Amino acid sequence: MSLLDFALVAGRVLFGIIILLTLMPLMTWVERKGAAYIQDRPGPNRAHIGPIRLGGVMHVIADALKMFSKESIIPTHVGRIPYLIAPVAVCAVALMSVAVVPWADAMVFPGGTVIGMQGLDLDVGLLWFLGISSLSVYGIVLAGWSSNNKYSMLGGIRSSAQMLSYELPMGLSLIGALMIYGTLHLNGMVQSQGDLIFGFIPKWGVVVQPVAAIIFIVCAFAETNRNPFDLAEGESELVAGFHTEYSAMKFGLFFLGEYMALIGSSAIIATLFFGGWQIPWVTTAMLVRNVHWILPMVLGGAAIGALALGGHMIKTSRTEAPVWGDWRDKEGEYLGWPIVAVGALALLFCLVTIGANLPGWAGPVVAAVLQFSTLMVKIFFFCWLFVWVRWTLPRFRYDQLMNLGWKSLIPLSLVNIVVTGAVLLGVS
Repeated sequence: MSLLDFALVAGRVLFGIIILLTLMPLMTWVERKGAAYIQDRPGPNRAHIGPIRLGGVMHVIADALKMFSKESIIPTHVGRIPYLIAPVAVCAVALMSVAVVPWADAMVFPGGTVIGMQGLDLDVGLLWFLGISSLSVYGIVLAGWSSNNKYSMLGGIRSSAQMLSYELPMGLSLIGALMIYGTLHLNGMVQSQGDLIFGFIPKWGVVVQPVAAIIFIVCAFAETNRNPFDLAEGESELVAGFHTEYSAMKFGLFFLGEYMALIGSSAIIATLFFGGWQIPWVTTAMLVRNVHWILPMVLGGAAIGALALGGHMIKTSRTEAPVWGDWRDKEGEYLGWPIVAVGALALLFCLVTIGANLPGWAGPVVAAVLQFSTLMVKIFFFCWLFVWVRWTLPRFRYDQLMNLGWKSLIPLSLVNIVVTGAVLLGVS
């Protein structure tokens, strides 16, 4: 491997890590605001830096400062080395699991240069995700065992039993999808979903494998230890479960790992069953070929949106009655003018690009940006679904959890394999 190839791989891996680390704090805000919306209350809106509150986003910064500044206590009775390794392992696994997610189609530049949009472009990318994501249970079990605490130990045991119960149906649900796609390469799967059924229905995984999609999403909830599958924590029974003995940033790493796993699971759900980076009815070749009018259209739409949003924020800030009695009441105006400036800049670029001769690299780059944006919209939808379910459904009893996995999901996934095989055999 040449130095350039190594730099490209490192850059793609770093790109995925940056996405996770950027979305993770945003998801803590979405979690709080989503819970507040569902419970009909304001949610976080107090923390501020000067006049800026950003609707509660500053609470994310306050959380980080709190985690880093808290006293890091290590109880004397714990097994020190595995106790310290556990939270790091959970975060590392979450970061590694998304390395194979294709963020966009490969960019093919004039001259034949190809730059992939996956950190690791593996032919067995799906197996990588399944193998790496299943390792997250080791961090939880290590945390429970090394804490020498009965509540933590029970949380770790529950997590391992839960993993066994839901890894099986998750893997079995994907066999039907593999029979349809005929590949383990994730970008190849996304490209297959660009085909059309009956000439107008996108061949997304959820269309050709709806049962597998439902099973996989349910198992993803269990994999991330989110409600209603958070038996490993179960604060009503186990204090805090496997992380009872953790404090400060050691607890924060478990917190980070959960949200990074949530984002990673959302990315893989979108990739496998909802078209990934595919824009319905629009191929990569169409985007590249028509970039001369797609780019002005996109810039014009972004400009109109930014101008409308900024103008609304300024108007609202000036007309609403004061709430705080200080400069926080002018937050909308302080933020609105920069947004208007960005909109004006986008409008200027839109006017400049209309009818202009764009360089050869513009087509692949614009196509990749639009495809990446499409995938991010899908990821945000599933992240919100995780939040919605958490604050809607109660936690399962432990026996209900086991029954769902062993007596419902596994038989259903086996039936799905048989039916898919029969359909394919009949079609052939």
